[in-house]
Amino acid sequence: MSIQVKEFAFVFHPVTDVARARKFYEAFLGLKTGMVVEFQPGQWWIEYDVAGQALAISNAMPGGTPVNGLTLEVADLDSAIADAKQHNVPVAFEIMEFPPCRMFGIKDPDGNQIGLHQRKTGQ
Repeated sequence: MSIQVKEFAFVFHPVTDVARARKFYEAFLGLKTGMVVEFQPGQWWIEYDVAGQALAISNAMPGGTPVNGLTLEVADLDSAIADAKQHNVPVAFEIMEFPPCRMFGIKDPDGNQIGLHQRKTGQ
């Protein structure tokens, strides 16, 4: 017997300071909140809808170890890196060129790495 995966559930990033994380995800990245749950006073689970997929952040999970693996498609990669640098968002890696795309990485306030990606024309 094997597990039957039905669909993608969510990408999760642990955070330590919810207000700081929300400022980054909502103000800098411009994401809109979906589900917002306060499990108990000060312990939050917040989901953002990114093209029908959920990005979840929470300070209610143990550990808080930063993770890698989230990559977001952007409309203008050059503007995105300029904005990141202008707002002092840590750049994890500079723009990398590949035949079908370009990308660079940033870090959220808790050190979670986020790739910002742009497909090349015709790809």
